[in-house]
Amino acid sequence: MATKTDVSTRIADNKKAAFNYFFEERLEAGMVLEGWEVKAAREGKVQLTDGYVVIRNGEMYVIGCKINPLKTASTHVNPDAVRSRKLLLHKDEIRRLIGKVEQKGYTLVPLNLHWKNGRIKCEIALAKGKAEHDKRDTIKDREGKREVERAMKSRTR
Repeated sequence: MATKTDVSTRIADNKKAAFNYFFEERLEAGMVLEGWEVKAAREGKVQLTDGYVVIRNGEMYVIGCKINPLKTASTHVNPDAVRSRKLLLHKDEIRRLIGKVEQKGYTLVPLNLHWKNGRIKCEIALAKGKAEHDKRDTIKDREGKREVERAMKSRTR
């Protein structure tokens, strides 16, 4: 029997990431957030589209993840919607990722934010950028699938 805290629900997705990158490996990391950011995430005020992950001094940070403050935020809090947020990973995972990111063409991108056991987690991916022709192939495949679905729908009517 699953309890309410066991359920993993998505807060925000980075839909551009799948279009712009090939994913080699996925990881789940915790995030260091302030109270107002958690409240805003509950309301769905999160945008990951322009986010990326950087490594500074052996620690990982998400930059470009926008969490819009609620209008009811406290007066003593000075919210910054686009501040860099620290990711929580084990040291050996960070060292391994640093080695891979230093290779040519690899980068770290946030894929989504989700709830897991009452905490906000960020799924990140070790990714390689797609070339322009790969993006065209993705668009072509997507259009082909849409046409097949339309044809199947019109057949069933």
